[in-house]
Amino acid sequence: MKIIEEFKSFVMRGNVIDLAVGVIIGGAFGKIVASAVEDLVMPFVGIVANADFSSLYVPLTQAGREAVANGVTTLAEAKKVGPVFAYGNFLTIFLNFLIVAFCIFMLIKILNRLHRKKEAEPAAPSPPPDEVVLLREIRDLLKEK
Repeated sequence: MKIIEEFKSFVMRGNVIDLAVGVIIGGAFGKIVASAVEDLVMPFVGIVANADFSSLYVPLTQAGREAVANGVTTLAEAKKVGPVFAYGNFLTIFLNFLIVAFCIFMLIKILNRLHRKKEAEPAAPSPPPDEVVLLREIRDLLKEK
């Protein structure tokens, strides 16, 4: 029974709950960023340059090189013939990573700018302490006499 209570205490700590919420929000945020990259940014990159390198490969065997010479063009067909060095998928994923990282960088930069503007707004002056108010009242009373 003690181990169940310890586990309950562990799970109900603020840090564990905060971490769970962070992971859930992070997953949702990841989907937003992935959608922004795939649906909004990549079409423009695709117009400028062929951004899908996933079909690039180098056959590693003589049979693979002969198959390419005889008309095998897709990566799936080349893998059937023999091992291939499929570097294109890595390039595509790396390019996606760079675009995602840049988008996150720009988002954080915008959020920081908004946060600085919020901090830059002057705060309303705080009321004077009670001692100062009392001293001013005494001063004003002495002036009247």
